[in-house]
This record gives sequence, C-alpha cells and structure tokens, in this order.
Amino acid sequence: MSHELDLHHWHLKIDAESIAWLQLDCADMPNNVLSSGVLSELAEIVDLLENWIESNLIVAIACTSAKTTGFAYGADVAEFAQFESATDVRKAMAEVHELFDRIEKLSVPTAVGIDGLCLGGGLELALAFGYRIAVRDRTKLGFPEVRLGLFPGFAGTARSIRAMGGLNAMQLMLGGGMISAAKAKSQNLLQRLVDDPGQLRWSLRKALLSGAKARGPRPLAEATSLPGIRHLLARTMRQKVSAKANPAHYPAPYQLIDNWTTAGADAEQLKVLEQEHFPILMVGDTSKNLQRVFFLSEAMKRLAKGAKPVKRVHVIGAGVMGGDIAAWCVASGLSVTLQDLDPEQIEKARERAQKILKRKLKSATLARNALQGLVADVQGKGVARADVIIEAAVERLDVKQNIFSSLEANAKPDAILATNTSALPLEEIAAQMTQPERLVGIHFFNPVASMPLVEVVKSVHTADEVLLGALGVVKQLGKYPVVVKSSPGFLVNRCLTAYMFKALELGQSGQAMTEIDHAALSFGMPMGPFELMDQVGLDIAASVGQNLGYEDGAVADLLRHKIESGKLGKKSGEGFYQWINGKVQRQPCNCPEAKLDELAQKLLQPLIDEARACVAEGVVESEDFADAGLIFGTGFAPFRGGPLHYAKQQEGAA
Repeated sequence: MSHELDLHHWHLKIDAESIAWLQLDCADMPNNVLSSGVLSELAEIVDLLENWIESNLIVAIACTSAKTTGFAYGADVAEFAQFESATDVRKAMAEVHELFDRIEKLSVPTAVGIDGLCLGGGLELALAFGYRIAVRDRTKLGFPEVRLGLFPGFAGTARSIRAMGGLNAMQLMLGGGMISAAKAKSQNLLQRLVDDPGQLRWSLRKALLSGAKARGPRPLAEATSLPGIRHLLARTMRQKVSAKANPAHYPAPYQLIDNWTTAGADAEQLKVLEQEHFPILMVGDTSKNLQRVFFLSEAMKRLAKGAKPVKRVHVIGAGVMGGDIAAWCVASGLSVTLQDLDPEQIEKARERAQKILKRKLKSATLARNALQGLVADVQGKGVARADVIIEAAVERLDVKQNIFSSLEANAKPDAILATNTSALPLEEIAAQMTQPERLVGIHFFNPVASMPLVEVVKSVHTADEVLLGALGVVKQLGKYPVVVKSSPGFLVNRCLTAYMFKALELGQSGQAMTEIDHAALSFGMPMGPFELMDQVGLDIAASVGQNLGYEDGAVADLLRHKIESGKLGKKSGEGFYQWINGKVQRQPCNCPEAKLDELAQKLLQPLIDEARACVAEGVVESEDFADAGLIFGTGFAPFRGGPLHYAKQQEGAA
C-alpha cells in the first residue's frame, strides 16, 4: 500500500501481512542522523501510522535503516548552533519527547532492527519501540553525549533506566562508550540477536506477529534504583567521576547522577529533569567548546578523503616506538613485518604487542590470534611487499639516510616511505634519495596505544599523493592526523616544550613545584608540567629542549643536574617527584583558587604564543588545526576548545 507523504529521509510501506515497514535513509548522507528534517518527517509518519491503526490497516510496525553503517548516529550536532537560549532548546526537546512518547504508545506491536552502530539519539529512538533486535557481531550501542558535555536528551535517561536498570544504564551513559550487542542483550537493552543481516527482517516479522514485548530489567538490575542502594551507588559514581573530571569543567555527568539520585526509576520525573537541565548544559561554554572539538576531529578525519587503504606495513626498528607502532598496526587489522638487527628486540616488541592487543581486543584468545599478523623480519624481506614502510630507528641522520636510500631501491614504486622522526628535518633525511618527494613523516606519540594524535609531516619535497597516502594510513589506524611542516619540534613538541620550560623557569624563580602542577590541573590539563616531564623522562625533555634552543641558562642547568644525579623521572623512580610502583607521589596544595588561576595563565602563555607562531610560520595550516593538534596531542583542556580558541575568548571577555 502506498502513501501520499513527501518523504526525503524515510521509506514507508505496508506488506501483504499488514506490517508497516519504516526505513530510515537520510538523503545525501553516508550515515543516518536525527536532524530536524528527519524528525519532522517522522512526526508526519506517526500521524499516518496512528490513522492506519485506527482504520485497521496495519497490525504491527517495524523500523530499520537503509544504511550499511548502522541504524542512526544520534542528533545532528551541526544544528546545535542554531539554539540561542536554553528556552529554544527546551522547546525543541519537548517536541521530540512528545514524538517518541507517541511512538511508545502506538497500540500495535512495534519493533526496531539494528545492524551496525546505534548511538545517542538513535538509541533513544530505538528505545521508544517495544522490541529491539540486532545483528550480533556488527552492532554496537552507546550514549556518547557526555563527550559533548551533555547527557541523553530525548528521554534516553528514562527509557534506558527502565530497560536496563539504574546501574547498567548509568554506567553506559557516564562512560560515553559503546557496548556489544551481546552485552546489550544480557542487560536487556536488546531482546534478540541474529547472526546475519539477512535474518533481521524475518526475525522482526516473527516477533511482531507473535506480539513479542520487551520485559523489564532483571530483578537485581531493577533493585539498583531502590532508594538506599541508589544513593550508595550514586556516591560511588561521583567519586569515580571526580577522579577524572572537575564538576566546574564537566558538569554533565554530575547532573546526570543528581537526576538519577532524585528520580530513581520514575520515568516521568526523569523526563522532566532531563528537559530542565539538558538545555542549560547545551548552551553552556563546556558543551559549546566540546562541540567545537567534535567538529575539529571530524575535519581531521576528512583530511584523508580519497586515500587508498593499505594492507601491509613494514616497520623498521623494534624499540619501544617501533614495536608499539607495529603492534597498533596489527591491532587495526593490518599485516605487519617488523625489522630490527637484534632478534631479541623483536621478541620484546612482540611481548609488548601481546599486552596492547589484549587491552584493545579485550580477549586473550583474540590477542594471540592477532599476534600472528606481526612477523619478525630481521632481513627486511617484507619491504618488497609493503604498502607503507615506517622507519622508527635510532635518531641519527646517517642511519636514516642509509635506510631510505635502500628503501627507495627495494620498495614498491607506490609504497609510502615514512619516518617517525621527532627531531630531524625531513629535507636532510631525504638528501641522498633520488626521489625525495616519496618521503613523508608519520610521527606517533608515546604511548602509541593511548595517544590519539599523529603528526603527518611534509617536507618541501613531499608529493601531494604521498601526503594523502600517509593521512589515509593514520585514519586507518584510528588516529587523528594533523599536517605539519618539517621544522624543529613540528607543532606539538614545540608548543609543549615552551610550556614545560616555562614551568622550570617559574620553579627556578621560587614558585613551588606543587603549586605549578596544581595550577595546570586546576586549569584542566591532564597533568602538571613537572609530572609530565617525569613521565616523558627528564633526559628526553632535556634533549627536546636542546633541539629547540633551550640548552643554555639556569633552567636547563636544573634539568641537567637532575639527569647527572640519575633522577630521570618515572623510569628511574625519582625525578621531580618520587615514583613508587609506577605511581607518582603527589603533594597536597592549599593554594587559593585565584592564585592558581593567575599562575596557570603565566604557565600557558608560552604554549599559546608558540601555537600562534606555528600558524604564522605555516607549520600548521590554521588556528583550528593548531587547536586540534594540541588538544589531541597534549591533552590541552578540551572543554576550553583549544589554546588559540581559549585565548580569543579571554581577549573578548577582557
């Protein structure tokens, strides 16, 4: 049966068994998002469905996606900027709440079929349907809103708590990550799993015609919302959140916990609290700045548009960096050969790789199987077949020059030749190559597994297609690329070194180290500069400083004295701090907040100045990419939107 609706984002039809099949298919988009246009059309569809039900034209409703990428990715973040006030947000939210309530109250069986990602608002829509079926190995579900300084805003708090129980739902919302279909079913977020996408339609039909309905949460899960248990769990949640996020910097998770503490499993009260507090968060500085970070991350991904995927990687150098790069490539599904003159180094790298793979894949069995993709290659036979070759050998110019002269002769003509150097100019490394345009930098940060940024370094010779290929490799590895010019320190180390040496200068002038580090933490940095230097290694910090011209003066002497005393930081058990069993022994700080704020401004100004200089000198293309690189490469307080964005806000407020 046809209909007269003019739909651009949905398909709707009734089959021979009187089941209405609703399919989400956002026009001109690779993924489904719940934009205002999508929701407006959905409201028209629900009007029609209600009429069809009243006229006995349909007996059930199924909803699926036409996209191969998943069901829906959530609200359209690009539309957030149109809301000027909390009142505007609240009005829009109320309309969506009403729409999803109408779907939930439809008087015939309803079910949703999920194949792929189902996130945020997409999951909230799915929760409005009476029954949820997903493809087992292809589906992941989650609420990423906390990463935008928010929590679910389309009644997701109420419906997830009702489905999963308080503890399970709160953990999912507070974590901001995704869970597998199997875990979602075990927690009652899904009711049935199928093994193949081709089984989804049949399974939906069977469930609908049998009148299947989702049960409530299991008794133990439901009990977590009882007052006594709930308040105890909420206290623990606040403690865990406070270890990672200052409520002044990231208010959303605290408000979410407060909402649950107040309402428990009372769905209607949760909806009221959601509509009261979500709009305030959405127009606040934290969420606006985190939205900016989201758009920056998307822009970084787009840099690799058009790049061809690679399959085989050859890594030269099995030290910590080379070995961990190789491990991460394997963890990303690539075949890797690892070359080093010392077979023992390769074996040590494989042992570290096993741990990295186990953490990433969350299974010792999967890790062991994946490790088979990391092949020891002392003689470098993998060079001839590799799509990309990453050199991570010792930081000596002659060594790297010899390596790339050999690679140029033995690698495939279209293989990407990349160096992981952090200090040597690419122009000098390529000086003995007959085709210097083939060389590009792919500079990872340590630890490779946890640092999201990779600097893709171009020399004056680097060919555009080589640069694009390197950007594609970085994206394929699940990292964020930023393009930088070959120059001392590139972007991240140049700016970070200015920050660290400013801390040394302040300490040399009599400012307490504890106060300096607490000022950085109070500002929102992941750790203080002295703790950071201990983590990096004082010898490494001194070497980077020397390369960038910080080798003279009392500040450099302070580092040199520590190094000569054998105090190298975490790796030696002592640097600026004592380290016991790998954990820093911080000292408390009772410094007034105003003083910490003033100190933070002094501390961060050199970083901001260097970032501006990097843009002015063309080291990085724009202020946006400078901000993105420093957020993902240094951990610069994301809720402030990046150092240059923050500086502009401060100047505008002055």
